[in-house]
Formats: sequence, C-alpha cells, structure tokens
Amino acid sequence: MTLPTVSIVIPSYKAAHFESCLRSAVGQTYSQTEILVSDNCPTEDIRQICSRYPGVIYQRNPVTGPDNVLASLYSGRGQLIKPLFDDDILHPFCVERMVAVMQADPRVELAFSASQVIDIDNQRTETRRPYTASGHMTGAAMQQSMALGMRNFVGEFSSVMFRRATLWNVGWKELFRLPGHDYTRGLADVAAYCNLARNALVFYIDEELSYFRYDQRLQSNSNPYANPHFGNCFSDYVDLLVSSHRENVISTAELLEQDYQVAALSVRLGSVFPQTQQARQRYLDYCATLVPAAAADGAGHE
Repeated sequence: MTLPTVSIVIPSYKAAHFESCLRSAVGQTYSQTEILVSDNCPTEDIRQICSRYPGVIYQRNPVTGPDNVLASLYSGRGQLIKPLFDDDILHPFCVERMVAVMQADPRVELAFSASQVIDIDNQRTETRRPYTASGHMTGAAMQQSMALGMRNFVGEFSSVMFRRATLWNVGWKELFRLPGHDYTRGLADVAAYCNLARNALVFYIDEELSYFRYDQRLQSNSNPYANPHFGNCFSDYVDLLVSSHRENVISTAELLEQDYQVAALSVRLGSVFPQTQQARQRYLDYCATLVPAAAADGAGHE
C-alpha cells in the first residue's frame, strides 16, 4: 500500500521557540512528509533557522495573522495536512498515529488527539484528555458538543490532521465561516473543524501527541495581552450556537435553553470584552424570530 504524503505546515511569526517546533516536525517517525514554513517574522531569525535543516521548504509571506495561517494550509501539497504552530511541539509518533487513523477509514476527515499544555520553560501545566478512549464521532456530534458546551475540546490547529482534498472543497474564503458569522478573529479553528468534518467522521486518539505552548509573556493569539481580538474567543461561542441551529446541528429547544449561559457570559465578561454583549444581542434577536414558531409547534402537541 502506498503511504500518503503528509504536509506539515508551519505558519510562523515568533522565533523564540521555533527551532524546537521545527525539530519536532523533522524528527517524526513517519517518513513521507514535506515540511513547509510560511514565515512572517519581522526579522531573519526563522529563515536562518530553516537554512540549517535541508529539505525544509521555506517561503517568505507578507501577510499576517489568519491570512498567514490560510496561506500555509493551502500551500501544502500532500494528501494529508498536519498544521503546527511556531512554538508548539509534536510527539515523534504524532504523524504516524494520525496517518494510521486516516488510512484505516476514508470516512474520517479530521483526526485529533489528547494533548499537553506547556509553558515557556517546557514545563507541563495541563493535560487535555477529553475522552477516556479512542474512537469515532460524527462531525455533527462534535459541533453540537462544542456549541452546547461552549468549549473547544479538539484543541488548537497543532492537534489535528485533515485531508487536503476536503480543505480545497471547503475553500479559502469559507474555511473560517459558518452560517451567519465569520469566526476569523476568534474561533477560526473551531469553524474550520466544523467545515472539514461536515457530513463525515472525526476520530479521537487517546494518546498525548502534541504540546501546546501557553505563556502570557508570549506574543500569541492565546494571550489576552497580545491579541486585541481576544474577546472574540468568548463571543464566538454565542454565535456558534446560532450557526449550529441554522445548520440543524442543534434543535430550537437546545438553542433556547442556552439563554442562561449566554446571559451569564455577557454579565461576567461584558465589561472587559464588549464583543460578548454584542453577541448576546445577536443571539436574542435570532431567538426572537424562533419563539413564535416554537410555541406554535408545542401547542400542536398538546
């Protein structure tokens, strides 16, 4: 059986931990890989590091943030795409394990694994293991759970693998969009997972295969002090409820039952992140269009 090529794509900006990140990609036990670095660093540090690793494909990219992520994802030429952010690390068996899952069942469009959060000094700070055993779920079940639970249990892009053909079928302009909302500034990864796994299967691998670096001293989207749009990481969960209802992933009853959660989020974070108040208003406006129909439906069953 011919093994598929995996594109390990690394959108890069921060040089501090980049070499550790790159070495984890180079050191994979799976040999059929191409490693592509899309560099937006303001210095030449990342380019100089890449020059020390023969075979690494380096491209200088003038675009920033989400556009650099998109450019790197769509530059991969392998049948499978493995994102890796510039300060995260992959376990040596990561690609091998994920390829095995994708090869075993062509219905699987997205694979993800347990992961570990590490700090700036490589110390483990949090183990993320959403399930106690490996297994399948539908893309709709994944989206429903993330929407109603208001949590991204899949993790960041460094924790997933998906099929290049599906990425191109979704399209550059739609990858971070779901019905009614653009998630580019907040839950771009969640929107991408929902789009990639729509009408397909997702597979969770109960092994710690990636390491996500989090530290408030780092220039990162996960750092509220460095990301001016950090509030969208919360408000987008409210919009995800509406998008999921528009797609019939959650029911009207489930949507309306989230009113308390949406209100609590707005009260708790609204003074710091006004996006949450704006999202609550969008939620209320949308729900107002559904209440008469929901009431009529209930009366018909009395």
